[in-house]
Amino acid sequence: MTSKDTGASGSSSTPPQPYEQELLLPIANVGRIMKKILPANAKIAKEGKETMQECVSEFISFVTGEASEKCRKERRKTVNGDDIVWAIDRLGFDNFGHPLKRYLDRYREVEGDQRANMNIVHDRAGFNEENEEQFQSYVRNAQQDKRYNSDRNTDHQGGASQS
Repeated sequence: MTSKDTGASGSSSTPPQPYEQELLLPIANVGRIMKKILPANAKIAKEGKETMQECVSEFISFVTGEASEKCRKERRKTVNGDDIVWAIDRLGFDNFGHPLKRYLDRYREVEGDQRANMNIVHDRAGFNEENEEQFQSYVRNAQQDKRYNSDRNTDHQGGASQS
């Protein structure tokens, strides 16, 4: 077997073809997510990122395929968050369904609050692009502050988050 057959590291996997590459999550995003959970000085091998990229992409395809099949049987064309949570439960990922459902509900609450706030801004100030841009900037800053404070609280709790 030549080094071309096994790759430089001895791995027998072949690199994804261009069409297959389109079905994978961007490797930069995968690497960025991996780095968030690791210590700051940790290094991640390219092969590690590629393996995680393939696994995560396959997992997403697996779950969305199940959710899509449910929608097809119900004669619906749009897969929503509830369908994804249902598929995760159905596929046996028992530890994830309930927390994801709670997260989805909270997300919907926040989105509803943001839309309500946007309507208030539009009603009070009269809608125009400058007001919209200022409001969107306010929302982004509030979300970043919330994430920052959440991360700090998690750090102060010794890495354990409370739900």
